[in-house]
Amino acid sequence: MTLTELKIECEKCERCELCRSRTRLVFGDGVENAKVMLIGEAPGKDEDEQGKPFVGRSGKLLTEMLAQVGLSRDKNIYIANMLKCRPPENRDPKKTEQDLCIEWLQKQIEIIDPQVILCVGRISAQRIIGKDFSVTKQHGELIERDGRLMMGTFHPAAILRNINNKPLLKADLLKLAEAIK
Repeated sequence: MTLTELKIECEKCERCELCRSRTRLVFGDGVENAKVMLIGEAPGKDEDEQGKPFVGRSGKLLTEMLAQVGLSRDKNIYIANMLKCRPPENRDPKKTEQDLCIEWLQKQIEIIDPQVILCVGRISAQRIIGKDFSVTKQHGELIERDGRLMMGTFHPAAILRNINNKPLLKADLLKLAEAIK
């Protein structure tokens, strides 16, 4: 199965109530054979409107910071979220929503088969890396799991709220870029 075929199937999904309030499905964006797969938690307002992950203010910051370390959706990274539909008012995804939607992400990971998974933010890191993962304490650690490296780091929205953590995110991204060389 290709990502395009999986997206067509995902667009038909009605597993939870979020499908009824979405403007667009936010499946993912980037290179299908990417070395790095970045995973966020759920689409926001801008993402819901445009149908692409990380395109709002935090997405612009993320794109700039990725470019600084040689990563781009156009050449070596694929970006997705755990949820494919926007939760109302950008609230945290409920566990039941995560449980119903995680299969789509797992299939994306299977198709892309990245060397490294980068989880941005607490919610995706705790779901993908481990339930006790602490972004503030463990950000930038490369953890091997199931034959691939995983890293958790700060969500770009958190950086916009606390610019003092921007150098920490930059250091994590540099470490990530070195890991895929």
